[in-house]
Amino acid sequence: MTRISLDQVNQKAYAAVARMDTYCREALGAELYDLIKLRASIVNGCGFCVDMHSTDLAALGVPARTINAVAAWEHTGAIFDDRQRSVFALTDAVTRISPDSVTDEIWEGVAAHFEPEALGDLLMAILTINVWNRLAISTETVPVVDAESAQPR
Repeated sequence: MTRISLDQVNQKAYAAVARMDTYCREALGAELYDLIKLRASIVNGCGFCVDMHSTDLAALGVPARTINAVAAWEHTGAIFDDRQRSVFALTDAVTRISPDSVTDEIWEGVAAHFEPEALGDLLMAILTINVWNRLAISTETVPVVDAESAQPR
């Protein structure tokens, strides 16, 4: 059965999520927001979003080594600073939400790097990418493969 495309069948709902996405990008900056989006997409197993956000990070000039290290951020030494690591910890905890996932240690770690308003923006960013991941996975949206990306290396 063919899945729906939310931007086609419910434009108002899609536009609302897109506005939140725009807000989060402006509030946090493109690089940090795309790092969050890539990490949550890896955790959720969203191939479309992993492809999109790793491509977006590369277009921003983020080194491939850094982009690849997002998958195993806890075991990458000094590739990420304490601020970025705290963001990844919160992203993982919120994405894998359970009653005990966002511990005081995780919260205090990220709160040391962000003022309350920015911390709220960070939470909204994590929540927004989780919405996008769930939409892409539910509708079986997959990365577009063009002639250039399909070539053997």
